[in-house]
Amino acid sequence: MGPGSRFACPGRRRRLTRAGCHVPASILQNPWRLLLAINAAIIAGVFVHKIQLPPYVPYIHLLVDYHLGFIKRALIGAIVALFTDQVPVWLVFALGGATWLVTLGLYARLFQRTFGFTAKTLPLFVFTAGSPFFLKNFMHTLGHFDVYGCALAIVLLLMPAGSLLFVAVAALFSIVLVLIHHIHLLMYVPTIITIVVIRHYLTYGSSRGNVAFGVIALALVSALFFAAQFLGTMPIPEADFVAYLKTRMADPSRTDLLQFACIWYQPLAKEISDTWGRLPHNILGLPVFALLIWLHTPLWRFFASLIGALASETHRRLVIAALIGVSLAYLVMFAMVFDYSRWISNWAVCMVLILHAVKMLPAKQEAPMIPIEDRKTNIFGLVITLIPRVGIVRPF
Repeated sequence: MGPGSRFACPGRRRRLTRAGCHVPASILQNPWRLLLAINAAIIAGVFVHKIQLPPYVPYIHLLVDYHLGFIKRALIGAIVALFTDQVPVWLVFALGGATWLVTLGLYARLFQRTFGFTAKTLPLFVFTAGSPFFLKNFMHTLGHFDVYGCALAIVLLLMPAGSLLFVAVAALFSIVLVLIHHIHLLMYVPTIITIVVIRHYLTYGSSRGNVAFGVIALALVSALFFAAQFLGTMPIPEADFVAYLKTRMADPSRTDLLQFACIWYQPLAKEISDTWGRLPHNILGLPVFALLIWLHTPLWRFFASLIGALASETHRRLVIAALIGVSLAYLVMFAMVFDYSRWISNWAVCMVLILHAVKMLPAKQEAPMIPIEDRKTNIFGLVITLIPRVGIVRPF
């Protein structure tokens, strides 16, 4: 196409790539809208791939309810049982997909409220919403219950936080999460606590009354966790349990979907033993996790500058302490259960959610946004965009 062609764009610089294609220089310098479109296409591809796989663990959780007494991991199944006696396999993807869409909408609303959607904030949105740790991995783990913790934490970031009702709702959300899966006490409850401390106690002040209320709420949630962990085991033999689950299946011939019934009979000591037994193999993924975290360097730099811009030194110290506390909770999870890719992904999501909470605190100055036309930042953004997921146990 020559310069005189009617398809040429006068006044717009174009760069010749190695493949011989002309790419507008503006796209190479500011690719963020294109990266969002690529992310959307990748998410669609991950969904198409996911629905073709048998949902072993997610499906059995929809079958388990409180019919046999108080047991762990049964809340979602109990809610499903209110609406249907026979659970089809497609419900895993329908329920998981709906929850994913709600989470996407909630996060888009949160980002719009916290930073706004402008050309300057698009790189930040790509590094958060477009991260392989976040929505793309939630799509890959469709049907797992991690996303519920994220969604409820976002609700807490959006709702008014000035009264004790906010603390009560946070406690209720934490109780719901522990009933969904007791590991949420380590996965998202610490982040919820951080959000409550930042949005309520640091912003509106603490008194003897609201501190006591928060401590009591935390004690109740912790007690529920121990009850679920140590008293929530299945009270009947596994064969009888499987027989009951078959009565809840729309297609009882799919016995392959019940192979993880042993989850409800496995004591904590066995889970820890299995995790440490697989550690020599699973730990090989740590360099990959480190690389993925490093690729988000522009995001972490922005987060650090956001903390540094806080008006109160006390706030800065408390935020750093909260980040350490949340990270330590994930270290405990690493020692107990070997779904390492899920844990590192949810840890990164928690960091993003806390970032939004920190932005709501008083600041002495505006933290500089992630640069729009920085070449290294653009490369990092492109790489994390092209990574479709992090995985469940091992990377990818």
